Amino acid sequence: MRLGDPTLDQLRIFLAVAEEGSFGGAARRMGRAVSAISYGIAQLEAQLAVTLFAREGSRKPVLTEAGNGLLPEARAVSDGVDALLAKTQSLHAGLESTVSLVLDVMVPGDVTARVLRDFRTMFPTVALRLQIEGLGAVAACLIDEEVDLAIGGPEIADQPDLERQVIGGVELIPVAAPSHPLAAPNIKPGETRKHLQLVLSDRSTLTEGREFSVLSPTTWRLGDLGAKHALLKEGLGWGNMPRHQVEGDIASGTLVELDLPEKPGDIYPFSALWRRDARPGPAASWLIDALRQQLG
Repeated sequence: MRLGDPTLDQLRIFLAVAEEGSFGGAARRMGRAVSAISYGIAQLEAQLAVTLFAREGSRKPVLTEAGNGLLPEARAVSDGVDALLAKTQSLHAGLESTVSLVLDVMVPGDVTARVLRDFRTMFPTVALRLQIEGLGAVAACLIDEEVDLAIGGPEIADQPDLERQVIGGVELIPVAAPSHPLAAPNIKPGETRKHLQLVLSDRSTLTEGREFSVLSPTTWRLGDLGAKHALLKEGLGWGNMPRHQVEGDIASGTLVELDLPEKPGDIYPFSALWRRDARPGPAASWLIDALRQQLG
């Protein structure tokens, strides 16, 4: 059987009906008449020789098995064309005049310094606006359209308007002052629950209710990693810190890496995030690649 060639418009009508749940909803979304939407679906079904929606016995069109199976491919084609158009638009527009960037507080400072130094050399005419945030507040800046590009940490609740690309990570390790009880050898399981844990808190609601390696019921929650670092050195509690940030303290004996039965340390992943409707231009794309090289 020789199939026809569906048009991009037919595929987008198919996606609109599937996502809106009705021909009328798709018509409103696309600014078309309902008859035009119905005709587009009929034409697509004729081209593909399949029935995409079951229309009988239901007030709303329901995807058939074939329709459900073809939906991912239709979405991939539509997204691919959107990406092509967005990239072409950026080429026509030329280099960005400004790039606004938010970095997770866990990104090593020396990595940030090297990348931003090279950025100024590569793009001397592009103004850079930089913010530093923690946990879900990174993605919140992007969702609220305060920035163009974000380098964020652990997975947040699914945000369909954001694109994500993993670019690396840093190691988190549990540490405390040498005088802390958990710094002793042969710590028994459950001992961590008896001691104050210092925890980096999230100023956004995106990861509200989620805990990241929190073992103790007694916690102090801090919005600033530097404050957490200072309190750890004073012996006021124990907690996880990026290895790169405490290596000097461990070498000098100000802090010790804890050998705990629960092994609360972890890899803190980084992803480049941007809004689907505002894909990175040349300068922002360079930042993603440079940060991946440094963090990978």
